Amino acid sequence: MPKEGIHPEWYPEAKVYCNGEVVTTVGATQPEIHVDVWSGNHPFYTGNQKIIDTEGRVERFLRKYGMMDTSSQEQKDSGEK
Repeated sequence: MPKEGIHPEWYPEAKVYCNGEVVTTVGATQPEIHVDVWSGNHPFYTGNQKIIDTEGRVERFLRKYGMMDTSSQEQKDSGEK
């Protein structure tokens, strides 16, 4: 058993709120936890993830590690000339 008086109070059924709705319950040291993002509305888990390409960084990365389709790159280069 933990020592008396040195540990915070434990709430085994703490409610997690996102946008005013209860999304889950967890064990925590606070009775209520308010979050902005959770797995139910995070773009990575919902499949709505978008890669924002600024200054061609994604293309540069793909080219550097050989993951870019070379046929589309050749068409792009020939169209620019």
